[in-house]
Amino acid sequence: MTPTGRSAPPRTGERGELSRDAEEFLTWLVVEQGRARNTIAAYRRDITAYEAFLRSRGRALDDADITLVEEHLAVRRAAGIGPSSLARELAALRGLHGFRVQEGTTALDPTVDVRAPQAPSRLPKALEEHEVLCLLGAAAGQSAFDRRDRAILEVLYGTGMRVTELVGLSIGDLGSDTGLVRVLGKGAKERLVPLGRCSLEAVKGWLGPEGRPRLEPRRWARRGDAEALFLNARGGRLSRQGVWGIIEKRARRAGLGGRVHPHVLRHSCASHMLAHGADIRVVQELLGHASVATTQIYTRVSPEHLRRAYEEAHPRAGARPGQ
Repeated sequence: MTPTGRSAPPRTGERGELSRDAEEFLTWLVVEQGRARNTIAAYRRDITAYEAFLRSRGRALDDADITLVEEHLAVRRAAGIGPSSLARELAALRGLHGFRVQEGTTALDPTVDVRAPQAPSRLPKALEEHEVLCLLGAAAGQSAFDRRDRAILEVLYGTGMRVTELVGLSIGDLGSDTGLVRVLGKGAKERLVPLGRCSLEAVKGWLGPEGRPRLEPRRWARRGDAEALFLNARGGRLSRQGVWGIIEKRARRAGLGGRVHPHVLRHSCASHMLAHGADIRVVQELLGHASVATTQIYTRVSPEHLRRAYEEAHPRAGARPGQ
């Protein structure tokens, strides 16, 4: 107990370090909730900024109230943090304070009545189908790197998988005769994703004697690299940054500039499937979305496409008067 009779606040480290409660919360997210590494890293940054703000006000987690939480978010907004990032930061703070209530550390959660920032509604930036063909054509060579890059592009566009899922693939995740690949998604959830004809041919071309074996080192630097589906120039497992660089290079060669990145191919896969009549539940399963509401953003179409589809489908939309 403190001299005032209050319970001592959780121990907080020096500047840049997190309180014990925060560390326990992040550990709980990993062990009990199976949250992704990138999510944990983002939450750690968010909570670090929050606790630094509290210390600047001479406060600890026990002292936080709705006013302090909203002030912190206002400071972050003034620093140029966008609505989407602010919404994630609030989710991190809600998780932290909710965890403290759940553990009996405190009875009050100061984030309960804090309104989440409204992120602007933006359509995914999907490529046109002819642009995808141009991108794939930019990796049409026969070198090991061409074969690798073609397989990466075909798999990302053909399956809609996330870049983190792609670089996590091992050779053993490929079904021998089923044409399916096992994908480890968010929250360590596994799903089976079909490889279409073009994706499968590209992967086989990469795994053939003129592809992956050309990049294999004499001695593997790290355990697990030998099983990695995609390798970098040094013979190690390809990283997320490596895939970004590959796609940017191929996009420039295809004349698409710098607007193509891995998630654009994911968006394009979903948008093109829905445009060709795929059931939204099938697309949800393919992409690994927990909720169909997330998949529904791909059902939005441009005003031009909406008008054209309406005129083609409605019996009285496109006909001339008197017909």
